[in-house]
Amino acid sequence: MKKLAMLGLLSIALGFQSCKNKDADKTEDTTVMAKTLSKECFKAVYEADTLDLQINTLEGGKISGTMDMNIANMPKKSGELVGEFSGDTLYASYTFTQGANKKVTFKNPMAFLKRGTELILGNGQIATSMGASYFVKGTKIDYDNVKYKFSPIECMEIKPNE
Repeated sequence: MKKLAMLGLLSIALGFQSCKNKDADKTEDTTVMAKTLSKECFKAVYEADTLDLQINTLEGGKISGTMDMNIANMPKKSGELVGEFSGDTLYASYTFTQGANKKVTFKNPMAFLKRGTELILGNGQIATSMGASYFVKGTKIDYDNVKYKFSPIECMEIKPNE
């Protein structure tokens, strides 16, 4: 009887997990399927570092895009941004791979302040809980003492795996 009860509980748990995964897939599909209203490209250069950013504004005010980070003495980071503006600040999640290892992905929160035509990548205190990184509530994000200020550039088609 105990085995039957355990089997039933396991089936229910797997069912809930399956539903959760389907809901997550629906959210991602909605972002991908939204119509792109505009595309902007930016570049930030600081000493030997170069960051390239492309932002797509989607219907409903959501933002998607890509960013490549070529930072001196570090493997190249390439990935995707998803987020939205709150006033003049873009809050985004950056999911990226690092170097030649395309099997392991990382995810970091990012905040960009729009000043005039520039986007400024802010520095803030980040915490991690249960594998998710986020900006610590109640702490300020600094946009003045920063390395990376993105200036608008003409968008060029980027070929995958460059």
